[in-house]
Amino acid sequence: MKTLATLSKHKTLVLIVLLSIPLLSFGKGNFTNTNSTTNLDTNEYQGKVCDNKTGDGLAFATIAIEGTNIATVTNSEGYFTLKVPTQSGIENLNVSYIGYKQKKLAIKDLNAKKNLIELDLQEVSLNEVDVFPTDPHQLINEVLSKKNQNYTQDENLMTAFYRETIQKRKKYASLSEAVVEVYKQAYNSNREDAVRLLKSRKSADYKKLDTVLFKLQGGPYNTLMLDIMKDPYMILSLDMIDMYDFKMESFTKEDEKILYVISFKQKAFVEDPLFYGKLYIDSESLAIVSASYNINTENKQKSSELFIKKKPFRADVYPTKANYLIKYKEKDGKWLYNYSRGEVSFKVDWHKKLFNTTYSTCSEMAVTDWKKTETKTFKASDKIKPNVIMRDTDTGFADTEFWGDYNVIEPEKSIESAIKKIQKQLSDIE
Repeated sequence: MKTLATLSKHKTLVLIVLLSIPLLSFGKGNFTNTNSTTNLDTNEYQGKVCDNKTGDGLAFATIAIEGTNIATVTNSEGYFTLKVPTQSGIENLNVSYIGYKQKKLAIKDLNAKKNLIELDLQEVSLNEVDVFPTDPHQLINEVLSKKNQNYTQDENLMTAFYRETIQKRKKYASLSEAVVEVYKQAYNSNREDAVRLLKSRKSADYKKLDTVLFKLQGGPYNTLMLDIMKDPYMILSLDMIDMYDFKMESFTKEDEKILYVISFKQKAFVEDPLFYGKLYIDSESLAIVSASYNINTENKQKSSELFIKKKPFRADVYPTKANYLIKYKEKDGKWLYNYSRGEVSFKVDWHKKLFNTTYSTCSEMAVTDWKKTETKTFKASDKIKPNVIMRDTDTGFADTEFWGDYNVIEPEKSIESAIKKIQKQLSDIE
């Protein structure tokens, strides 16, 4: 069995992963804005994906254009916007969500706005499951042994939409959005993924942050680090899985695939903060198709060391929660990165002050199109640096046509309200 001495050997890896996930920073960085546009003719459709019985919005449901690699996801309230090319041969949308029946819709039957897509819960009977594993640790080992078989071994050039936010309590202090290209390395490669910026905009009101200059470091690389099959580090690396207890929970369905649901948490003897959560595994191929996980923040000091790069004088800063989600998409029997999201909340306890302050960050990225590529990765001069801090640009949020034909994630109502306030401030200045 592994010991804490063995775990300490991976301290560098812990820091690489967690310091690349949203953190506090007081340094300066560059995030260049460009104005490239797409040349497609598209029709835009808006709507909501919800539970057929309750009417509750389904967060992060996948909406894909059949016969293409073009897709988007719903926001945390179930709303979506999708721009569909007008080219011939594009006829249907597929809407999917774990635990629900997939729905196919004819694009010609959609309205431009207020489409309501209701999904039915997917029941799975015991007789549909040929084999129900009794040893979750053995199953995880089989998942890892089939990694090269299940995940693409090709390099892919992805177009993706990225968003990050910073909040003080429930008020937004910073909003950033970008369309990027991702050079996604093969899953059997140790080479790092690269990101190139296509378009970006940001607006921030640092007055809301009081004396704390709260910034995120890493930008889109934060979300790529959540790809646990490409960067297994602290969950699925061969020398770390013995630090976890795995448990068979149940099974569910997505896209007619039966999925095993396995929960995991760090063993009782492990003192350093690790992860806990659930893995969703395709019962036939044994590919992980999705994972939702969290960091154990019970030890304030140790979890703070993982996140906080620099903190204010006379204040204690520590994370109160850190939640992550990763989803993969299957194409021709191979899986690859599709969507990820990280949300971290912090508390700042000021010395000799009665009240504390809470901050939260969220970053998410959705792949909206992709293709195999045989070209080399981006030139060094074109890449965004992994330690990037997105800075204010001149564009702001005033231009409603900013994204052109690029697909984006619909903003949540609270974000939408903040954007409207920003637009009003800009118009007042003009």
